Amino acid sequence: MLLLDIQCAGEQGFELALQCALPAEGVTAIYGPSGSGKSTLLDCIAGLRNAAPGSEIRFGAATWQNREKCLPPWQRNIGYVFQDARLFPHLTVAGNLDYAANRASGPAPLARDALEQWLGLTPLLERLPDTLSAGQRQRVAIGRALLGAPDLLLLDEPLANLDHAASRECLQLLQDLASRLELPVLYVSHDIEEVGALADHILLLENGRVTAQGPFLELASRLDNRLSHEEQAAAILIGEIAAHDEAYGLSEIHIAGQSLLVNHLDQPIGSRRRVRIPARDVSVCASKPTDSSILNILPVTVAEIEQCTDARLLLRLALGDQYLLARITRKSAETLKLNAGDDIFAQIKSAALLSEASL
Repeated sequence: MLLLDIQCAGEQGFELALQCALPAEGVTAIYGPSGSGKSTLLDCIAGLRNAAPGSEIRFGAATWQNREKCLPPWQRNIGYVFQDARLFPHLTVAGNLDYAANRASGPAPLARDALEQWLGLTPLLERLPDTLSAGQRQRVAIGRALLGAPDLLLLDEPLANLDHAASRECLQLLQDLASRLELPVLYVSHDIEEVGALADHILLLENGRVTAQGPFLELASRLDNRLSHEEQAAAILIGEIAAHDEAYGLSEIHIAGQSLLVNHLDQPIGSRRRVRIPARDVSVCASKPTDSSILNILPVTVAEIEQCTDARLLLRLALGDQYLLARITRKSAETLKLNAGDDIFAQIKSAALLSEASL
């Protein structure tokens, strides 16, 4: 467990003030708008920024800061990957990796050769950082952090400065990292799609304060936090690949006893997947249409109804023990005479596959 009781003054009157306990396993996303204190929190945990006297940071049995002491960064055994990689410019890729490996307090989570191969670094070892692309530099930074054999890995918006192709490539590597290594990760982002692909847990920050925290899949579909009210709001469901339809280029995913059709997946039957379903792409109907072009029409139960504006409502729809979100107009709700507890049908226009979930 990572126990935090932190106060830290920033610029222009900003203050980070929080008390929370974060799990020492899986990926915990720290999510919030710009200026909410996400990077400040990571810097305090790493010891790069001084939290106020009396703050406390404990990781497992180790106390990194309390009233009596404040350990320097090099005594906290943390790996840190920043937005801008921060490689040593005078060292080759191999030299940057050597720097971490030679100072590690124990064995790295992966053998050096396996790590270099996994991150695609083998052909880059003799090159200097300024000859690498932004995506390549970030892969080196991730490798360097892991070779330091950290107890905790901090990632501060590592995809923010990458183009779309490099971002997708690095995101896949981070998904692999999360599933292959038993290493707790704190992941800062303001991109909810990144969070949806990676996070097991989430801490929501706003103006330096915690507004919510808990299992990500649960919070993503609850109506009492900012996630469900953002423009990009989406439910994240967990399903299992049940079949492939080669003739139509589709794959079937079973979720809570129902079938969801998606574009063909090059994955074996039985693989577990996260599926992201945006609230804006879900409509509802009282009876199941028989002549619709929409392939995914699932029976659901209205769990909650919340008014967002004078004209729009947000629905939380139960699909077994998982939940969808849907945005509809107030007029549509009145026409359908919707109430909590009603059994209806959800029409899903699009579903984005996020990752293989190691659950």
